[in-house]
Amino acid sequence: MTHEHSHGHYHGHGGHSHGEDPQNRRALAAALAITAAYTVAEVIGGLITGSLALLADAGHMLSDNFSLALALFALWLSAKPPTPERSFGYKRAEILAALFNGVTLVAISIWIFYEAYYRFLDPPEILGGWMMAVAVMGLFVNVAAAWVLMRSGSENLNLQGALRHIFADLAGSAGVIAAALIILLTGWLYADPLISVLIGFLVLGSSWKLLRESTNILLEQAPRSVDPNEVGRKMVRAEGVEEVHDLHVWEITSGFPALSAHVLVGQDKDCHERRRELEKVIYREFGIEHTTLQVDHVGDHAAEGPRLQFLPRIEKRNAR
Repeated sequence: MTHEHSHGHYHGHGGHSHGEDPQNRRALAAALAITAAYTVAEVIGGLITGSLALLADAGHMLSDNFSLALALFALWLSAKPPTPERSFGYKRAEILAALFNGVTLVAISIWIFYEAYYRFLDPPEILGGWMMAVAVMGLFVNVAAAWVLMRSGSENLNLQGALRHIFADLAGSAGVIAAALIILLTGWLYADPLISVLIGFLVLGSSWKLLRESTNILLEQAPRSVDPNEVGRKMVRAEGVEEVHDLHVWEITSGFPALSAHVLVGQDKDCHERRRELEKVIYREFGIEHTTLQVDHVGDHAAEGPRLQFLPRIEKRNAR
């Protein structure tokens, strides 16, 4: 006789919500209000002063506004309840938003490099004093926005993506101040496109981790903090468990790991009891709450069927 058991969320330890976090929403809304209020001033300042460094920073600020608005929309969308067609709801909307943020950072850096090239060929006259004033104001604006986002203390990937935008702008504002100071003191106009290139590299670098982590989640890679082989070894060491195979560990969205596996237990063991114990082990050792376990007795016909051999298969005798 075959015993097949599937289990969704384990709530024995209180559970947690994967819905919208009001604190994240308020932090993003406040940061959006701050950066949007300054973007117009920086664009006008860049056009008046003729500074590419200011315009480059303004372009990034503009992308911040769009990215923060998109992040807010993604938080709202990800909180919508699941449906039969979308069993996880819209949880991955925020990952798509984070991926898009990373792509926009790359696009902005390419634009900066393009404009800087022509400025090196023929540097225009720049109003260094006004450039300095606008850049200093931008520095304070970005500090305020970063402080608001950091206060939330969230590790949400979407919110972290927005924070990386702000950090890149902070570095950009500091660079613009340096360029303005050089122009005011020496009249060397090449400082403007030179600093712009440095800002471009900072923007490009800030996109790397965001693109990597969001892509890994979309490819359903195991969380960086979880070793699937170690998970399998812990499971098979549990009392009554003889073998674990077809083990999958992935993330639905940032901070929402999930696990599924096929488990074989001894003929004299209670499949229901072994499943409950394994769920406790998985939650206690790895913090994985969403588990789907199929538990069979060793020797059952269904348990001897075809297996995906490239996935971890761990037997009791090999787990020590």
